[in-house]
Amino acid sequence: MSPAPPPEAMPRVRWWNMAWVTPQYPRYQVDKAGNTLLDIGCSGEELARALDVIDNWRSSHGYPLQCLKMTLINRAEKLRYPVIVAQRLKRLLSIQEKLMANKNMKLSKMHDIGGCRAVVRTVADVERLVLLYEKSAAKNPAKRAEFVKKYDYITQPKVDGYRSVHLVYKYRTASAKHAAFNGLRIEIQIRSRLQHAWATAVETVSTFTGRSIRSTVGDANWKRFFTLMGSAIALKERRPLVPETPMNPAELVAEISALSSQLQIEKVLRQWGAAVQLLTEHPPEADAYLLVLDTENMTMRISAYQQNQRLAATQEYSRVEKEITGGSKSQAVLVSVSSVRDLRRAYPNYFLDTSVFINAVNQAIR
Repeated sequence: MSPAPPPEAMPRVRWWNMAWVTPQYPRYQVDKAGNTLLDIGCSGEELARALDVIDNWRSSHGYPLQCLKMTLINRAEKLRYPVIVAQRLKRLLSIQEKLMANKNMKLSKMHDIGGCRAVVRTVADVERLVLLYEKSAAKNPAKRAEFVKKYDYITQPKVDGYRSVHLVYKYRTASAKHAAFNGLRIEIQIRSRLQHAWATAVETVSTFTGRSIRSTVGDANWKRFFTLMGSAIALKERRPLVPETPMNPAELVAEISALSSQLQIEKVLRQWGAAVQLLTEHPPEADAYLLVLDTENMTMRISAYQQNQRLAATQEYSRVEKEITGGSKSQAVLVSVSSVRDLRRAYPNYFLDTSVFINAVNQAIR
């Protein structure tokens, strides 16, 4: 595997006066880099080369992600109220965890390296927005991005309690200028406000327990609690309950109440939220934000980047993640939202804000 070219040598395309990184490695090298990421016996030099390849592959999803996010914004506007729309490039740790959980998965085939998300008010609005996508795909199947697959985790919830709708697309264009991005996969997540509160609370608990709640190694009581709360929210939204949870509402409430008391859910979550110190009180409006949560020192830093600083943002994201790979007790994510006020609502787990979820728990056991 050849070393990655220095950033200034990477071919880029420009759109809206922004520089976008293009893929520089054949897919077999991308897959090899993914395998190296899981190889505990690899040398430091091998890992460094692999991280360069992965960083280029991830960064190259920026342009198609921006295109699909703009489409999402346009379609969300048809709901006629403000919708939280955000985009992110997948964290290195999340890439590693997903490859570990799916041994046959190849990095070049991972469909959520680039992802955008809409958080809408209700589950009915989720279905309305999904329908807009389905009608468009049926009307223009050969134009724009290519629809790949729909994952409906609302009608068929995951066994861990996760509920949302995911739409996977491949970027497609006839333009020679942007042909380098053809075939790159982007995932669109569409969630209700309560589904989003559940998912981000899971991320918060995973951060502080040190084990992913949605993995096989997560704490059994926390995992069961979130599975049950997935059903409680489904019950409120009048949609199918999560498998292996009580179908009787009284039994469901009783089990949630018992675990909530045992784990001291509200007390623990509120303590975490109160403990974090926000180092950047009033970030400016910007095109992208790098969020860095230091779980050892309980601080959260926000770095803002304007349109012409996109390349600098991805380079800093890569640098911070290499520090994390080296043992730093931090989490980082590079995101884009419509306005700075949407940051906390789109990524409450980075602010350790679980207030909406706590309210959902209290309503469920009331």
